[in-house]
Amino acid sequence: MAATSSKCPALSAPFPRARRRSSTSLRCRCCEDTLGVPLRRAQTQAQAQFQYFPELAWPYQPQPPPPRPRRIVLVRHGESEGNVDEAAYTRVPDPRIGLTAKGWRDAEDCGRRLRQLVSSDEGAEDWKVYFYVSPYRRTLETLRGIGRAFEPHRIAGVREEPRIREQDFGNFQDREKMRVEKEIRRRYGRFFYRFPNGESAADVYDRITGFRETLRADIDIGRFQPPGQRSPNMNIVLVSHGLTLRVFLMRWYKWTVRQFEGLSNLDNGGALVMQTGDGGRYSLLVHHTADELLAFGLTDEMLQDQMWQKTAKPGELNYSFMTNGQSFFDSHVHFR
Repeated sequence: MAATSSKCPALSAPFPRARRRSSTSLRCRCCEDTLGVPLRRAQTQAQAQFQYFPELAWPYQPQPPPPRPRRIVLVRHGESEGNVDEAAYTRVPDPRIGLTAKGWRDAEDCGRRLRQLVSSDEGAEDWKVYFYVSPYRRTLETLRGIGRAFEPHRIAGVREEPRIREQDFGNFQDREKMRVEKEIRRRYGRFFYRFPNGESAADVYDRITGFRETLRADIDIGRFQPPGQRSPNMNIVLVSHGLTLRVFLMRWYKWTVRQFEGLSNLDNGGALVMQTGDGGRYSLLVHHTADELLAFGLTDEMLQDQMWQKTAKPGELNYSFMTNGQSFFDSHVHFR
């Protein structure tokens, strides 16, 4: 019986025969992005999102850098239940400690002062505020009190930011143990002492460093203001806690541990204003007087640096400040 030849095409030709093309008809297809969308279509999709994500616009539509917000205002929460009764921390988790009746008044008073400040600039009819807030109850309530001073169209946005929360003191607090721990901290050093099961100020510094980079990136890309609505009359407000705000200032201005430990807490509902000077950098001396900053704990050398900040441009470095250059070796610093 003659064998029949019935080869399966899939077995006899495991690979399809390549079609011949002239060298002039070959095209290199390298315009696919990582999601498999052709680049031309990806560009169209991205352009449609510019109004929602302005930071995506720069590869396609180069634009001048957005103006820096006029101010960064640091606000400490109003009086809390823990401020008047430390025993509250033994029965209520720290993140759930709320404001007292006076604390609500602190917040509302702060809101009125903030509104007066940001609305007083000549020719700044388009002013707005953008808030970063700690997720603790007392800071969220403080922000609600502050917000009563502003119409909705004046608020550019609110972002809850866990990295600017209070220093962690170790869950529920035993009143007597905490008294002992704070005395040990006084002897050990306020910056490096870590509370059992909690944080040191140095730990807070690490997370504030990450937040600072986020904040600077938000400023650089103009996240607070969509294209076409950019104005130098934007104001950023951080609603946070006493130590956290001092650490933020330390990180921003590159203050030393010794300089940090000389700072005082802001009052409940108090504010400190970093405002752009003539060169575009943020200085505390644009809004505050030297006497006010000395009372807060700045030294003469720190004041001199703030004076330099008033006229310096972003990217410049103050080589006469003790943390920069030769002046570190010229200064008489005594280790304690």
